Amino acid sequence: MYLILHCKDFIHTSNLLPTKDLNNSFFIMGILGTMARHLDTIVGPGVLLLYPLYASMRAIESPSTLDDQQWLTYWILYSFITLFELSCYKILAWFPIWPYMKLVFCLWLVLPMFNGAAYIYENYVRQYVKNIGSFYGNSKYHEDQKKVLQMMSFDARKAVERYIDTYGSEAFERVVKAADREARRH
Repeated sequence: MYLILHCKDFIHTSNLLPTKDLNNSFFIMGILGTMARHLDTIVGPGVLLLYPLYASMRAIESPSTLDDQQWLTYWILYSFITLFELSCYKILAWFPIWPYMKLVFCLWLVLPMFNGAAYIYENYVRQYVKNIGSFYGNSKYHEDQKKVLQMMSFDARKAVERYIDTYGSEAFERVVKAADREARRH
């Protein structure tokens, strides 16, 4: 700080720059420095929330399912990041570059040219989700039944699960075989 003030006095006394220009330069440098220091809080909400929210609404309205997958995956990963931050906030407070790392990572997830959310989900998250699904709720079904259940909508799946719970998996097998025979006849 002393050096800056000393340089300011030197420049002012040697009449290299007028005082007004010097004050404007320091003011602009201060604004730019503050913006750079708080880039994550200035750009972060737009990158992390506003743009994904807008893109998610557009994806819902579009006929393609690829953009739905991208934005659902983004929101899943954003939830994981938020849970990580909430769980480890005392440790992350010691890393001053954490907000910038998060911002860059989320830019990679969000921007369509990188398609980072889909990459992470396909290569890392999906295998764990499938393993969890096999341990909870679906372990009482045979492999063929699991395949049929995965192809159904959520409401249909719940109805089939209630049917299996009421009448047993053998009754469900008979229904599937009857539907298969009926489909082959037509």
